[in-house]
Amino acid sequence: MKEQLRMYKLLAAASLRSRMQYKFNFWFSTIMAAVINVVEFAMLAVILAKFGHIKGWSLEEAGYLYAVLTLSKAIYRTLASDVHHLEHYLVSGDLDNLLLRPIPILLGLMSQNVSFRIGEVLQGMTVLILCMRELFQHGQITWTAIPYTVVIVLSGALLLFAIGLLTASLGFWLTRIEELQTITEDAARTAVQYPVSIYPKWMQGMLLTAIPVAFANYVPSLYLLRGEGGIGLLIASPVVAACLFAAGLLLWRRGLMRYQSTGT
Repeated sequence: MKEQLRMYKLLAAASLRSRMQYKFNFWFSTIMAAVINVVEFAMLAVILAKFGHIKGWSLEEAGYLYAVLTLSKAIYRTLASDVHHLEHYLVSGDLDNLLLRPIPILLGLMSQNVSFRIGEVLQGMTVLILCMRELFQHGQITWTAIPYTVVIVLSGALLLFAIGLLTASLGFWLTRIEELQTITEDAARTAVQYPVSIYPKWMQGMLLTAIPVAFANYVPSLYLLRGEGGIGLLIASPVVAACLFAAGLLLWRRGLMRYQSTGT
């Protein structure tokens, strides 16, 4: 494990250095990512400012959900961005290049095109700090919420990675998975930026079972912010993330076994 982590650090650093050769593109994409996230949260803030709450969720609570998910996504996309782009590797034959390297294929894929999501991290941290400060002042949370939040963010990052890995692994059978990724990653993640309770029951069930992305922020927040359901809801987040990650690794390995090189 230590050797694999060392290899990942070396490969990720090399990938980052290559991207930094085009400094304007790097900083422009970083700034645009931050602007997009600011606009998304501003829309939510405007709605809550007008109506006061959404299904009983205040601006601070909804902002907490949004910030936690933003940070989890930033960690996932920083450490394993190209897992989301496996279709390109399958179609172009670039996966063959990774097969020739004396390192695990998944590790090699994760270290491609590394880019730090600085804008998303800063925006997520800012919203999180502001919202938690208000929740502290209202007596809704205590200082124990800080370490709990760290666990939620990290387990959320693992959960998003696991969902991305499961979807990407289906590419070994389906090849074209962009539309599927739009549903399992983009649409599902966008949905849980808001309280899941605002959606119809069938959609709530989907976000809790079929695509359990709600465990990245909504489920543990029910206990942390509202004291609902007991500490089991907080524990459920890392447990579900670990189970999905194990399933993702299993499906990935089976997919690699059936992969046929393009011969290029």
